Amino acid sequence: MRKAVEVGEAARGTTSPNPWVGAVVVGADGSEISTGATSPPGGPHAEVLALRAAGAGAAGATLYSTLEPCSHHGRTPPCVDAIVKAGVAKVVVGVVDPDEQVSGRGVAKLRAAGLEVRVGIASQAVEVSLAAYLKHRRHGRPWVVVKLAATLDGRIAAPDGTSKWITGREARADAHRLRALSDAVAVGAATVRADDPALTVRDAVGRDPLRVVLGSPGAVDPGAKVHPALFHEGDLGDLLDDLGGRGVLQLLVEGGARVAGEFHRLGLVDQYTLYFAPALMGGDDGLAMFAGPGATTMSAVSRGRIASVRSLGADLRVDLVAGAGDDLR
Repeated sequence: MRKAVEVGEAARGTTSPNPWVGAVVVGADGSEISTGATSPPGGPHAEVLALRAAGAGAAGATLYSTLEPCSHHGRTPPCVDAIVKAGVAKVVVGVVDPDEQVSGRGVAKLRAAGLEVRVGIASQAVEVSLAAYLKHRRHGRPWVVVKLAATLDGRIAAPDGTSKWITGREARADAHRLRALSDAVAVGAATVRADDPALTVRDAVGRDPLRVVLGSPGAVDPGAKVHPALFHEGDLGDLLDDLGGRGVLQLLVEGGARVAGEFHRLGLVDQYTLYFAPALMGGDDGLAMFAGPGATTMSAVSRGRIASVRSLGADLRVDLVAGAGDDLR
């Protein structure tokens, strides 16, 4: 199953709004026969590609899939039909698909056809891999990632407003990869006026995300690079509902300290991706990571789970999953 997760992750950024599922076909002797990952929308799903690659070897084999195989006609025929036809003896599923069109029906159909089915194998690893998809299907909203680059003492800009460049080339390239994995990216109108960002994917392979500006169209220059963009004024929860309805699985918040602070205080952040440079501003007059009021006492401090820490050149990337991000069910 962990190999299936790895295979699925390799397809991430190409499958949305479908999940990046991975599948592995294993022979009766325990040897790996083939793998498959979800194609871009309209193409075959992971299970079908793995079975095609296995050919006659699929008969009597075990199919591992990170997500429950679909049992309905969408852009493609049901995966469960292909599994039964291939003669697979056993199917191992990471997590049940919460999509209302599936939600246990695929497992039930496989069992009704006489196949042995096991569910919940390495489910934690699968939940982490498919977190954005699972949240969208369970709650109708995208997985929200707040990205910030800061000095070790938590400053994202100098007192004079300069912020380029806090982190090095490797960290900036990684941030573009994060953007490529996101379906939408949001910034405040003030950031557009100050920096005129394009918010496109340049230092990574992937599609440009939907660009979202928090503010009115009149708040930014008509010639700004961010156009065309979706403009939003008002409640951020309404924005997440709107984006979820558009099929956005992951929203990357790249706005400055004010926007980050607003998402944070409303408890809308699932993941904080923080890039730290080996640098110190050395005072309290630089711009802090979050603007606005914070916790007034230690008992009110937001706590989460550090999901990963890794080096990127001279910098560090720290991924913090918020308490809300752990409550996916």
